[in-house]
Amino acid sequence: MSPRENEDGATEAEQQTAHTDAPAPIEGEDTPRATEATPGSAPGRPEAAPESRRARVLRLAACAVALAVAMTAGAVVMGSRDDGGVGAVASVPGTAPELLAGGNLNDSISALQGHLKAQPKDFNGWATLGVAYIEQARTNGDPSRYPQAQRALDRSLKLRPDNDPALAGRAALAAARHDFPGALRYAEDALEQNPYNERALSSRIDALVELGRYDEALKASDEADARRPGVPVFTRYAYVRELRGDVPTARRVLEQALSSATAPGDVAYVATSLGQLAWREGEYDTALKHYARALQADRTYLPALEGRARAQAANGDQAAAIRGMEEVVAGFPLPGPLVALGELYEARGAEGDKAKARDQYALVDAWTALARANGVNADLDTALAAADHGDRKSALRAAKAEWDRRETVHTADALAWALHVNGRDEEALPYARRATATGYRDATFLYHRGMIEHANRNEKEARDSLSSALELNPGFSPVGAKAARTALNELGGAK
Repeated sequence: MSPRENEDGATEAEQQTAHTDAPAPIEGEDTPRATEATPGSAPGRPEAAPESRRARVLRLAACAVALAVAMTAGAVVMGSRDDGGVGAVASVPGTAPELLAGGNLNDSISALQGHLKAQPKDFNGWATLGVAYIEQARTNGDPSRYPQAQRALDRSLKLRPDNDPALAGRAALAAARHDFPGALRYAEDALEQNPYNERALSSRIDALVELGRYDEALKASDEADARRPGVPVFTRYAYVRELRGDVPTARRVLEQALSSATAPGDVAYVATSLGQLAWREGEYDTALKHYARALQADRTYLPALEGRARAQAANGDQAAAIRGMEEVVAGFPLPGPLVALGELYEARGAEGDKAKARDQYALVDAWTALARANGVNADLDTALAAADHGDRKSALRAAKAEWDRRETVHTADALAWALHVNGRDEEALPYARRATATGYRDATFLYHRGMIEHANRNEKEARDSLSSALELNPGFSPVGAKAARTALNELGGAK
């Protein structure tokens, strides 16, 4: 059996600037946006006088404008979520080889645009351009690329109906927009035309995972591994195994995938996946080594920067963790890093940290509004963030809506926790149990289940779940881990 997995990304910002070097548009294409983000306090900046409430609101409004380009196709994950509490995603590694031929995605897009001006009937060129725009949305956080991708893919299919590269591109685009039934449908259509299309094989696994159809995802990963072994398939293969609790196989396959990876994007993605796996298992030094490998390949790789900060926090280096997470948020203020940074401020507890934490949580609301305005389903992010740091009723509405769309371990966990914070613990318990039923090892899931069991007076079960969470990953969350220890003491200590 060969090694392999899934999709997400963004960039590190030097201090507080984020920009997009956009190629010139071709006829019928929109000019992409370029925006600078200046949230929060940048690392290395001297502490200023306390802001007035009005000044903070104005600064947050400026950040909200920047958030319009800070959404990634990364939520296309394989269901993988940051244990910090807000969905982060696992994503398709790197860029397709044909897009890296020029060594730079923007240069490759410019070359494609020039080629298509001269050869406008090249259906394969239009399909490749559509996929390139999806990748650019992923790496630059620019959702305006989605309509451009749609037009390019539509043009390809108009020129050559049912061509599999364009159908596979449509599957990737649907997944980026969190339309997972659509992603599955387009992937199946592409595979009818070409059973060996790697992108379609990968998108089919992603869609099945995100729809909670894990047995089918397992079968699809086996089929993809037999047909097109390689980094994109290997990483998904590993994640499907991890979801079923088979961590040794997931680790082995990812290590094989890393040994076969050559493109910097693939190395960064797979090394980060190994780092996230090690972090979820509480192996912080190992996680930091993997993140260092990822950042050696691509120093701007957002998931590696975020993961490194989380591992530093869990390993006791709070100052480095805050600096690192501030750097991430300065460039791409997405829900996962925003909540993580807010909780790091809460845990530090220095003067002004409570206000700083509130600022981060407020930006999650701004991100949610902008995500929805751009056609991205943000209910899972909303439910997870709002349950702990926002409007609990809206958290429950969002979690219910997401559960109605897809019954995954992540949506089960989100719904369980939203019910709990709204005082509906008896209803919450079956969902908390379902979140942990596949064997997926996630300390946040165990913590949520333990707190819900505690609220239901199931003391033995609560003690077992909370102990397991802290044994597995004692630094899963600065705030959550502290609450777990407090509850465990109330229950008489660890099991």
